[in-house]
Amino acid sequence: MFAASSYDLIVIGAGPGGSAAAAIAARGGLRTLLLEREPVPTFKIGESLMPDTHGVFEKMGALERMKSSHFVEKHSVQFFTRTGKASMPFYFEKERPGDDSARTWQVRRSEFDQLLMETAAGQGAEVHRGVNVRDVLFEDGRALGVRVTAADSGGPVELVSRVVIDATGQSALLARRLDLGRVDYGLRHASIYTHFRGAIRDEGKDEGATLILHTESGECWFWYIPLAGDVVSVGVVGPMDALVRNRDGRPHEIFFEEVGNCAEIERRIAPAHQCRPVSVMKDFSYRIDKMAGDGWIAIGDAFSFIDPVYSSGVFLALKSGEMAAEASIDAIAAGDVSGERLGAFQPLLMRGVEAVRQLVNVFYDPNFSVGSFLRLYPQHQSKVTRILIGDVFEVDFTSMFEDMAAFAAAGGGKTVPPAVDQMARAAPAS
Repeated sequence: MFAASSYDLIVIGAGPGGSAAAAIAARGGLRTLLLEREPVPTFKIGESLMPDTHGVFEKMGALERMKSSHFVEKHSVQFFTRTGKASMPFYFEKERPGDDSARTWQVRRSEFDQLLMETAAGQGAEVHRGVNVRDVLFEDGRALGVRVTAADSGGPVELVSRVVIDATGQSALLARRLDLGRVDYGLRHASIYTHFRGAIRDEGKDEGATLILHTESGECWFWYIPLAGDVVSVGVVGPMDALVRNRDGRPHEIFFEEVGNCAEIERRIAPAHQCRPVSVMKDFSYRIDKMAGDGWIAIGDAFSFIDPVYSSGVFLALKSGEMAAEASIDAIAAGDVSGERLGAFQPLLMRGVEAVRQLVNVFYDPNFSVGSFLRLYPQHQSKVTRILIGDVFEVDFTSMFEDMAAFAAAGGGKTVPPAVDQMARAAPAS
């Protein structure tokens, strides 16, 4: 079944991060094996991409396929308050006028993941579906390969590699195997989501915008993501207790109760019909203590997961896959696959993760109004947009988050003293 028993790199999981790592590593000359447990592409959420995925697609060799795909183009993100008031759209082109990377896509994950996996194969990675990785093999604390089973393997097979990349998502194979510590970011939410066909979409370049809409109670929020085929992905997110545990009724009933609590969502899906069953997912935001050890790296959700509000999950998976592949290429060339060398990019990755996490925390502060903040501090409009783009690794956001902290301490734009509120209202919008 397998072309060899020994590889430079074995990647476990063919989601976006795993396929990115495999494609870039194979393109860089590593003998690469990509293993996926699911025998066929499956439905997943994480359908909205950030523009800075462009760079990863280019390094993978996937960019032209994305450009020629039927995926809906996304040019902006727009927010709606609990009263239904819409913000001005955060257009990506404002930060990158005339740049092709000022757009991205809304994707069906089954199709998107398959496209990326095929890209990895096209770059020379050996790819197998329907393979279950039972264990990562270690000797003297160093990862040496994997033990797998597959339908046509006739029993367990051990495969050797110089580096193993864990891209198993929230299954987090290596974190569980090594009993790694975990940092809980304190956001314990649930999502209930489905798809509709024939829902109202905006026109022109706004057709593919991601919409983030608060419910009237302010306790939950909806995503509204236009997909190809006149389909829209709609999901409601809220605290676990408020959305699921302390509610009567099944998820389908709870979902439509929350639709009734958001007039703009209700209006948009009124002419539509539901075209897939309601699903539920727990969204616990976390990271593990370290992302690399001797002979191994954990990427994407196997390392860290941030709340879905800004659509950062697929982007951070792709970026961590890119960084892990480049680290593996360099480490193998140097003959040093120590955890210190393989994980040297962790501080840079964490810089981006922390920028997204801090903006997420602001979103969930019940006394913080981003609109009021930007009226008072219009100089930070650009930095908010850059986080929504995914430009989070080289930009210093310290001053913005310091101003946000001060603004929050003064009431966050919702309970601010009259003098501060008057300043906010008088300041020009950016």
